[in-house]
Amino acid sequence: MSTPGYLDSASSEPLHPAARETLLAALEHGYADPRRLHGAARNARLMLDNAREVVATCLGVRPDEVTFTPSGTHAVHLGVLGLLAGRTRVSPVLAHSAVEHSSVVHAGDWHGARGGAVVELPVDLEGRCTTELPDGPLGVIAVQAANHEVGTIQPVAEIASASDAPVFMDACAAAGRVELPTGWAAAAVSAHKWGGPAGVGALLVRKGARWRHPFPGDDRIDERSLGFENVPGALAAAAALQAMTAEREELAARQHATVARIRRRVAEEVPDVEVVGSADHRLPHLVTFSCLYVDGEALVTELDRRGFGVASGSACTASTLQPSHVLAAMGVLTHGNVRVSLTRDTTEEQVDAFLDVLPGVVASIRADAGL
Repeated sequence: MSTPGYLDSASSEPLHPAARETLLAALEHGYADPRRLHGAARNARLMLDNAREVVATCLGVRPDEVTFTPSGTHAVHLGVLGLLAGRTRVSPVLAHSAVEHSSVVHAGDWHGARGGAVVELPVDLEGRCTTELPDGPLGVIAVQAANHEVGTIQPVAEIASASDAPVFMDACAAAGRVELPTGWAAAAVSAHKWGGPAGVGALLVRKGARWRHPFPGDDRIDERSLGFENVPGALAAAAALQAMTAEREELAARQHATVARIRRRVAEEVPDVEVVGSADHRLPHLVTFSCLYVDGEALVTELDRRGFGVASGSACTASTLQPSHVLAAMGVLTHGNVRVSLTRDTTEEQVDAFLDVLPGVVASIRADAGL
């Protein structure tokens, strides 16, 4: 069960009951190195293969296209840089949307520091990436399945059809929530986003994609992986993804309706607020809004004191002293930003309680600032 008032599943969904049950069983039997030949190792290898088969089925790929990684971030780095390594004779240019996750941005910085080039693709007011690509050959195009801050679903298939360059897709925010688009060559997912354990991601590389390992290799079963696979974690991640996929249609319908109600009440009841992202083409569980004349960190802190855990991507946080690059690229209000993301267990009562508290919290912060 999720903690009452926890509305930050876009950061991490609480562990799914199916994952918890599987993880406890797998910890007892999945400890051995799946490369070895003895019985315990063969058992671990079978568990790993089963996990790969389930993840592949849920995400619409082949089992041999799935590589388990220590995180979604690591999968992003392997995917972006591996596709670039396979395109060195064509172009050194990485083109990515201006609202990509920081893991893609950091991979681009790493690539640029080694002689590559990076081009940002603009987005519209809803955060949707342009399908008009720059002239000249491109090495790789990176575009999300859906944005992690505002939920807008991206035109991955359209972008893929507009260029000969392979597309890398960060699907960490979308996997398990919506059906993934087509047209990409490599993708990354992260288990804790769909109710699996933290510390498990997966790199997906389509058959025939020109992908080369960008880092020193390792002697593993899967040549794309690095280090000892987390066998129990992978099996628990697969169990959670299978369960989330089975209930996805019902859950999405319920969460879409709840998010629509949040969008409406926030716009009606909080003065000087901007609800951002697409109202229709979006992830079902996520909504973001920004409040003028309010510090985002203060807003998150005050809501936490009242029992509501939300996130903020904006307004000079203590860690970065920079506003959200996603909101800035969209050209929307970056101050006083709140991201609300529903867990599978979030109730209508929790949402109503949050919406009842929010206007007073915003007004109190503005009053303290003399506004």
